[in-house]
This record gives sequence, structure tokens and C-alpha cells, in this order.
Amino acid sequence: SLSKLQLKTGDLDPRLFSRLRHLQKLDLSDNLLDKFPNSLTLPDLRVLNCSNNNLTDVTGLKQFPLLEELTYENNVYLTLNDDYKVMFLLQNLRLLNGKDITKLANHVRRVNSRKLTSKVTAHWEKFFRDQLPEKHTAEQVKSLRKEFLQSVQTNVVYGPSSLSEFTRWRVKMIAEEFLAYSLGLELNTDPEPEEKMDENEEESTESPREAAEDMSQVGVFFSYIINVTVRSSKRKRNNSKAGAGNKRSKSQAGSREGAAGYPRKSSREDVSAEPLHFLQCHSKGNSREDFKTQLWSCVFEPLPDWGARKDPIVSSSRTVATCGGESVCLIDCETGTVLKKYKVATEEFFSVAWTTLPMVISDSRKKSHNILAAAGRRGIVKLIHVASDFCYGEIKAHKKPIAMVCFSPTQETHLFTASYDKRIALWDIGIPDCDYNFKASQLLVLETVSVPLRLALVPTCPDQYLLAGCEGGCFAWNIKLDKDKKSRPFEALFQFPDEDGGVTTSHRVDGLAFLNDDVIVSKSSKRGCITLWSWSRSFDMRAKGCQRTVAAVVLAELEWSKTDLAYLTLSTCPAKASVFCGDEKGSVWIYHLSSYTTAWSSPKGKRSDKRIPPTQILKWPELQANGEHLSEILINNVVSDPTFTYLVVLTSVNITAIWKKS
Repeated sequence: SLSKLQLKTGDLDPRLFSRLRHLQKLDLSDNLLDKFPNSLTLPDLRVLNCSNNNLTDVTGLKQFPLLEELTYENNVYLTLNDDYKVMFLLQNLRLLNGKDITKLANHVRRVNSRKLTSKVTAHWEKFFRDQLPEKHTAEQVKSLRKEFLQSVQTNVVYGPSSLSEFTRWRVKMIAEEFLAYSLGLELNTDPEPEEKMDENEEESTESPREAAEDMSQVGVFFSYIINVTVRSSKRKRNNSKAGAGNKRSKSQAGSREGAAGYPRKSSREDVSAEPLHFLQCHSKGNSREDFKTQLWSCVFEPLPDWGARKDPIVSSSRTVATCGGESVCLIDCETGTVLKKYKVATEEFFSVAWTTLPMVISDSRKKSHNILAAAGRRGIVKLIHVASDFCYGEIKAHKKPIAMVCFSPTQETHLFTASYDKRIALWDIGIPDCDYNFKASQLLVLETVSVPLRLALVPTCPDQYLLAGCEGGCFAWNIKLDKDKKSRPFEALFQFPDEDGGVTTSHRVDGLAFLNDDVIVSKSSKRGCITLWSWSRSFDMRAKGCQRTVAAVVLAELEWSKTDLAYLTLSTCPAKASVFCGDEKGSVWIYHLSSYTTAWSSPKGKRSDKRIPPTQILKWPELQANGEHLSEILINNVVSDPTFTYLVVLTSVNITAIWKKS
């Protein structure tokens, strides 16, 4: 027994352990191990307990071929996919975490392997067999090998999507063996570890108890790839359509770029973003026919090692959370893989938000973990610990739907919820302990005169002021917690120019975001434009006049669609001084404003007299589903990652589009 010794992976010295040739039982529980080093040997090991560690990978266990009993509970990074990996790697394993897995393991080793081998072979025969010339060079073989491995891992699908990571792992292994046999290539017996792709989860997350019980029921869901003809162009207001790209059919999806079903990058130099993926992953009941589910919110996941409070430029991953209908999805923007899916059959999700909490794992040790909050029509906030695929709790925040949730950038447990009950609430969600017990408390209630739609904390004082775009105008509240009042009215209502040359406070503000520390971007007091205005100068006018209604100091107007449709929201990328907004025709309007921000930052900065046109417009590609053209596509939301590498577009027709800056 080497339990509870604070052992790290480096403390397991192969020179020592390789001498324990008759050791049969080993207890390494309650330590700090993140993996097993190679060459521990232990040729006679039969029972291993490594519970309550920080294990992230199980493939190192293959060095213990006689292992019969294995326990690794409470390693939060290990998933169902890892269970299947050890069942395959350890041919003598009978008990896993105290459960008899003999029948399931036999299925994994035999039936699963046979099916996948058949699919890998068929994929080679259909798409790759004729690509290698009779007389070929080593470089051609190397290139084809790389392309085949990438394609086969993307396109060969078998079993529930919750096991997609295990399937990719086995497919790569089988494909390596196939190539070694067919082409005489050297078999890579110790491949580099793959990037972790956790499983999809489709349980009904009503409570921690129900969620835990449902983990045994593996759900199946599909992320459909839609056939697409790409027509994208950089254009000003009235230019003509660009030429069509190559249309790819489903049967042609075997090549490298065909894995996503899209054309190769063309020679169009004027296009700064290329479409990567079009996903239909929020379908109700996993139906291929669902082109009605509205998608509303998406936000990029922070990297937990950096923490949610760090520089966003280096702390954001390429994983994005999206919500719409009854589900929340986590998507890898580069590969188009749906990593996880959470589903509540009676819910319609409107908003998601990330925070990073220092959670206690065991022995009072803390480690940063990402928590996803999701809310919608039922007025309930779901709290999901993503790494362990666990909805550990819920907050019954409002009796009416929640339009938006957002976390404080300085207080990681502080969550704002904006509801159709005309209230904005501030909650402390607490930090769950190792058993996921937590205590949530309401800190503030902000009174609104109309339904709040969008929230924005003031970057220079996020613990003091909150802005909200509402059905009846744009408001500001003092949210400082050292004040006695738990329920507060608004402190300022902002006036904006209207279409008749006057001013108005009564208008729907369905888009609201900060472009930098001072400049606010909002819509829509006037048709056909997006307004940029100064927070500091506008709020200073309130202080001077001691009045609640103040005129917004407008800096500029952006030219935008003249549609009357509401709830087509906007977003910003502060690091690139960019604004994004979709329209009613499926287009994405992009504004790069770095050349204007210096002038605006001056205390007496002059307003831009003319409306600023978009830098470019990404036109929606022509999509076909079941042979029919998809039309009437509204862009509900557009969000970029902090470096503007990926652009995620959410639509009214249950399609998530991912563009990549080229």
C-alpha cells in the first residue's frame, strides 16, 4: 500500500518498481498521479487501486497484462471512453470499479473490433485504394498514410456518440495495423497521445441524483453534416454574387477536407474567412428533419489552467458551448467534433456562460475546473461540471424564462440572471465540495421596467456597474455589494437619437456589448444601424445633472440591415476592435474599427458623421438538406474567439456554422 503519500507520477521510479516482479496487489489511491510512467513492468500485478488521483490517461495500464481488478474512481478527468479503453487493453480484466465487466469487455474486444475493422477496410477500399500509384515514393506513402488516418478517424462512426473518443482511438489503432499489413509500413506501436475528446452526454440533468443514475444509460445523438455549395464574398453594399465553389456530396467525404464536407480553400484572395463546418447538433429527438430549432447563445471555453480571470487572449480554447432547443453542445471548432451534449427534454435553452472555480477534489486540495451555467425557458440555471460530465446542481432563479446569464469577470462565483419576470438577479453559486454539495444565495435583485435581454458589465468597474439592454430601453444599475439595499431600481436610462431626428428612451435594445473599456456597441434605436457610444462621457453627464435619464454620447453609427426583425444580437472582439452582427438573410456583417478607436478615446473625440460601412459581409452559403434548398435563415448570434481565429454563427434553422479566419 502506497496510499495517501502525496505521490506524483515522477515518484514512481521504474528502476525500483521493475524489481517487484512478484507483486500482485498495489494500492496507489489518494495520491497526485496524472498518469502511469512506462516501464514500471510489474509482470504479475493482478489488483490495482488508483482511486482519488488526477489521472488523465489510462493507456499506460497496458503494461500490466495480467490485471484482473482495477479501481480508479474519483479521477475526474477519466470518462466512459477510458472504461472502454481499459476493457480492450487488459484482456484479463474482470472487475472495473467494483463491477463485473466480463460480458461487456468481451463485446468490446470482439464484436466492436470486428465491426470497426470492417468499416476501416471499407473506407480504404472506397476512397483511398486507387490513390497510390503502382510506382510510388516513400513521400507519397507517408502523405497518403497521414490523409487516410485523419479521414478514417473523422468518418468511421460506430455505436453511441458518447463513445466517440474511444471509437476514434480504436479506429486509429486498427487503421495503423491495416496499413502495416496492406502497404508493408512499419507499425507505430506507441503512437503519440491524442488530444482529449470527451464524450457526448445526453442525460436529462434534472438533479445530481438523477444525473448520476442516468450516467449508466448511454444516449445516442447525431451531428449531421449538410451538403453545401459555398458562395462567400467580401462585398460592399451593392456588389454582385461571387462565383460558386465546389459542391461536395456526402459520398465524396473521404478525403481530408471532405471529412467536413466542404471544398478546398479556393484562390479567392478577398475572402478573409472560410467556412469549416455546418452542424445540425441541436435537433429535437435527434431528428434529421429538424430545421426549426432556434439556436441562441454560444461562448468559448476558458482554459482552466489559466483561470477565467486571466488575459482572454491566451486563456480561451477552441471549444465553444452552444445552446438551443432542449440541448447544450460543446464543439471543437477546428475539427467540427461535438465533444459533449447535455439534454433536458422539457427545457428550451437561451443562454450559456462559463466560469472557472477552484474546486476541492480530495484531501482539501484545490484545482481549477470549468463550470458551465445554462438557462432558458424554465427559469432554472443548470450548473455543469464539464470535465466529469455531471450536472451537479440547479438554481431555481426565476418563475419566468431567463433571457441571459453571465458571470462576473472578477468574482468567479457571481452569476447574473436576466429574466422575463422583469428582474435581474445576482447569485453567489458557491464552490462545490468533493461530493458536489454547494450552497447558492441571492445577493441582489435589480428592478427593471421591461424585460431585460442583454447584459454587459462595465470593464473598468465590473463590481460596481451593470448595463442591460431591455425591451424598453438601455439601463444602468449600481451593483456594489457594500450597499444595504438588496433590491435596487436603475440609476440611469440612456436616450438615443431616433429615426425622426429626435431622441428616445423607449426602444428595444437587443444587442449590447463593450468594444473596449469605454466604447459600447448597441442596437436598435434606429433601423439600419448599430450605435457606438461612450460609457464614461454618458455617465459623467448623469453625475453633472443629477438625473436618471441621460443622453448617450454617440461616437458613430455602423451601417447594418434595415430589417425590423428583433433578437438578431451582436458581439465584439475587443482585442481586434471588431464588431459582428448577423442579419435576416443569413449574412454576417463584420466591422474592423481599430482605425477609429484612437479618435474615440480622446476626451473630446469627434463623432464620425457618416455611417461606417461593414469591412466585409460573409454571405451565407447555399445549403441543401434532403435535396431541398434551405432558405429564410436568420442569424441569431455571431461570436468569435478572443483572437478572432474562429467565428461561430448560430441560426434560426438549427444549424451551427463555424468559419475560420484564413
